[in-house]
Amino acid sequence: MDATIKRRQTRQVAIGHVMVGSEHPVVVQSMTNTDTADAAATVQQVQELALAGSEVVRITVNSPEAAARVAEIRQRLDDLGCDVPLVGDFHFNGDRLLKDYPDCARALAKYRINPGNVGKGAKGDDKFAFMIRTAIEYDKPVRIGVNWGSLDQALLARMLDANNHAATPKALDVVMREALIVSALESADKAMELGLPADHILLSCKVSNVQDLITVYRDLGSRCDFPLHLGLTEAGMGSKGIVASSAALAILLQEGIGDTIRISLTPQPGEARTREVVVAQELLQTMGLRSFTPLVTACPGCGRTTSTFFQELADSIQTYLREQMPIWRLQYPGVEDMKVAVMGCVVNGPGESKLADIGISLPGTGEVPVAPVYVDGHKDVTLKGDNIATEFKTIVDNYVQTRYGEGGAKRREVVARTIPIKSV
Repeated sequence: MDATIKRRQTRQVAIGHVMVGSEHPVVVQSMTNTDTADAAATVQQVQELALAGSEVVRITVNSPEAAARVAEIRQRLDDLGCDVPLVGDFHFNGDRLLKDYPDCARALAKYRINPGNVGKGAKGDDKFAFMIRTAIEYDKPVRIGVNWGSLDQALLARMLDANNHAATPKALDVVMREALIVSALESADKAMELGLPADHILLSCKVSNVQDLITVYRDLGSRCDFPLHLGLTEAGMGSKGIVASSAALAILLQEGIGDTIRISLTPQPGEARTREVVVAQELLQTMGLRSFTPLVTACPGCGRTTSTFFQELADSIQTYLREQMPIWRLQYPGVEDMKVAVMGCVVNGPGESKLADIGISLPGTGEVPVAPVYVDGHKDVTLKGDNIATEFKTIVDNYVQTRYGEGGAKRREVVARTIPIKSV
């Protein structure tokens, strides 16, 4: 972890076998978009998300048909060797579903409760209390997840009325942000009064605006020590969703705020749901908070690189590395920290390749059609001809086996003493 990033100290919470908060690494979450009543489709997507690196997966539990299949989904995942914890996302009727389907209540690793969607008045209090008591009965943690789009209207009305009678009324957006935080903290207090231990509670206050999210979480983080789940809700599609989520979460993470994250991307047509997992991992890895898969450094291209070969090779290598990680992370400890460079010309190519663990500098326009490969800072071999991509991939495979395989630890110590210092 980068020495400049110090995590805010929070309580420790167990979500199944995954530890959250305290000094544990920031956890990557995701959520399915299948109909949970379709057990086969849900199992397939959960497994895909887990293989991509999601450490906790949330599923919708919105109907009797969905609740009835949760235990089966859990069992089928276990049979496949997929032990990723499942979180049940409850709105409106969670109390009834947990009561009518105790196998569902047992099978889930955590419940997500939205105070704004539990119910109104005394009836809502009773429903909330039932869900909390169910969590206590089955020893499950609860995320109290407040959302800007479904804020408790009675609470908001109460706060707006008080604000209107204040000597110096605050702006509407200020009151709404405060209402989010108060909803989360008051709900946490109610849960603890009912007997839920403080180390079984996580909080979130999600909004869809970057600056509002930063302001809310800074304030929330200063007022409690519960683990916080970060996410820009309804982030959007494609680059907009990625940029907005990264802009908000990076600032908070840099300040040590946040214990779990989700990138709430709307998938492009035909795009895999796993994209949100990849973005979350890359955000944490580029910030120096976690390592998940070897990352490829590649130049953007310019007039010196009229060929797209280096772009195709960089994409091919990055895809290959990520696809190998489910196997490699078991066989080759530490491989997730490996740095690979695929460069397109002589200007920065050799230098970046030397700074990577393994790198290749492809020829630019008008350059000699050869591609030197650098391993641990030293020129190792020069490739040429039509099979550069295949040969380089073989070199990467051999490097992984030699450096991170059995006996690789000793070699890593030697390499650490001999390779050039990697400075920015």
